[in-house]
Amino acid sequence: MATQQLATWAVGLQYTDFSPPVIDAAVKSIYNWAGCAIGGYQQTAPGTALNVTGPHFGGPPTSSILALANGSTQTDAQIAAFVNGIAGHVDDYDDTHLQTIIHPSGHVASALLAVSEWKGGINGSEFITAFVAGVEAELKLGLSVWPQHYDIGWHDTSTTGSVGTAVAVSKLLGLDVPTMQQAIGIAATQVIGMQVFFGSDTKSFHVGRASASGMLAALLAQQGFTSSLVGLEGEFGWVHVVSTRENVTAEFDTLGKTYEILSNTFKPYPCGIVMHPSIEGAINVQAAALAQNLSISDITSVSATVNPETLVLTGQIDPTTGLEGKFSVYHGIAVGLLYGTVTPQQFTDAVVTNSTVVALRKLVNVTTDPNVSEVSATVTAIFKNGQNVTQNIANVIGSLANPLTVDQLKTKFLGQASLVLGNDIAEKAYEAFSNIGNMTDVSTLTQMFSGQNGTASTSASTSSSPRMRVPNTAVFTVIMAILLGTVALVG
Repeated sequence: MATQQLATWAVGLQYTDFSPPVIDAAVKSIYNWAGCAIGGYQQTAPGTALNVTGPHFGGPPTSSILALANGSTQTDAQIAAFVNGIAGHVDDYDDTHLQTIIHPSGHVASALLAVSEWKGGINGSEFITAFVAGVEAELKLGLSVWPQHYDIGWHDTSTTGSVGTAVAVSKLLGLDVPTMQQAIGIAATQVIGMQVFFGSDTKSFHVGRASASGMLAALLAQQGFTSSLVGLEGEFGWVHVVSTRENVTAEFDTLGKTYEILSNTFKPYPCGIVMHPSIEGAINVQAAALAQNLSISDITSVSATVNPETLVLTGQIDPTTGLEGKFSVYHGIAVGLLYGTVTPQQFTDAVVTNSTVVALRKLVNVTTDPNVSEVSATVTAIFKNGQNVTQNIANVIGSLANPLTVDQLKTKFLGQASLVLGNDIAEKAYEAFSNIGNMTDVSTLTQMFSGQNGTASTSASTSSSPRMRVPNTAVFTVIMAILLGTVALVG
């Protein structure tokens, strides 16, 4: 039985089971997420989510919003998981498991950090063990229904994410096998996320909701809330409802033998990963053109040859917002040519609607070729004098064959975090998260770089104070009673 199989594996998992590469991959995944969650708070979606949920649903402040990590910006664990989950995904800068296109870290890490801060006493090895358990659970689940599940329109990052988060939080709470099975079932029934919402705030909502839903599932199960012990594989369970194909038992047979986290990759560009080869090609074309004293303003046409999946996922020809631009290979090529770099600043509303960007975007023609791999592309620009500049990308940076280095990952983290925290505190945040495995109490992590540790915060972000939030609905009163009862049991 697949649900029991997953729970049994996760309950028995130990930190000593991990090879050094698995631990290294987990730590990189965690701090890459943290940088994205801090920098992503500059988008409107995370702040809106915090300001809407806080006054109406917030309970006792126990957990940090990473971008606002100081003594006055904590909220309850569920909202913290929700908001940090949104912030970590909203820039589309987070990690990617290339075989399933699942972004595995955001919902799991957001929930684990929130629970660790609320609960206290969780050390780094316990955190990493729970994190790997959750990531492996969602990726194996995703593989078991790939590609049919994705092809019919589900956003598999979030549809699998609530289950992975439930496994991770259950592991952190020390739940036994039958109780974790119940948690998996409660998470599975909260399936969320469809691709029609790509290019909008709701795409990142999927990740935030999966994080909060998975956490709630584990907490409810801990208190005896029932679901189904075969929530995944039952006749009308998750794998049969969301896909025409399932191979869940075979995938779960590889748990602990093949670690999917070793195939996790990190994005160099904050947008749909399938357009990364075209962006790198455009950046290289710009460099080669300038080296030949050619002017980008003299381009008369641009062509790109890409894998067919590129246009399926990022084929928006005329985006009008920054979020839509993240799913437009045409925009990615245009800004790569114009700026020679592609960061979150190239995916603002202002840049997407800039007349120079729009004019160049209209010169871009994209054709597909099934013989071109998903990590490859060819980009050509033709200039007024008839000269053309072509660049071929065989293995785009950030792919498994050409991964970001530790230095590049640090630069990416600091580039995101410093925009919100300032350079000095961003450095402290990097040191804290990159050394999470050595921590004796993860609940103190944000104190290592926030005002709680005597360091003045330089954050320019603003938000209403979440410490003043009081629940005002009957539904949330019930939920908070469950949470408070859990505190009494596990605190």
